[in-house]
Amino acid sequence: MRQKAPTWQTMELVTIAKTVRTRGLKGEIVSEVLTDFPERFEGLVDVIASDGKGLEKELELEKHWFQKNRVILKFKGFDSIEEAEDLLHFDICVREEDAVELEADEYFDWQLEGCKVVADGKEIGTVTGVMRTGANENLEVSDGEKEYLIPFVRAICVEVDIENSLIRAELPDGLLDL
Repeated sequence: MRQKAPTWQTMELVTIAKTVRTRGLKGEIVSEVLTDFPERFEGLVDVIASDGKGLEKELELEKHWFQKNRVILKFKGFDSIEEAEDLLHFDICVREEDAVELEADEYFDWQLEGCKVVADGKEIGTVTGVMRTGANENLEVSDGEKEYLIPFVRAICVEVDIENSLIRAELPDGLLDL
């Protein structure tokens, strides 16, 4: 008899942390915070650990706390340093449906990545990443040969259509020559 995969295995996942090293002897793991909403760890219980190569584990978050811009995670059933080592270098994810709700004109990086950028009816390239510089975000756009940084501001990126993976831009003269 064939078993269905758990529901979370067929859903998109959103990464909120990356495990980097163990801490102490009781199974605690130091993790990089990869969410703009660290408060989302409050009340969080069910997460999925993904190694990015297809191995995913459903975990129960027992407790967490912040320390020096990182989050310490303790998972139920991982009570020793040896058990915790099995989770090193995993992305800690939530189901897309459990992601923090954004305002209408806000987007997650993963929603922007893969979008085609079009200006004056011409395709500039595909968003490969988002770079934060403090004042604003810049879209990292590649056409396969050349890479561009396009400020992700309303005056330049005038239309964002996530459903169709398209960003329509009005570029200032010379921007692509930088």
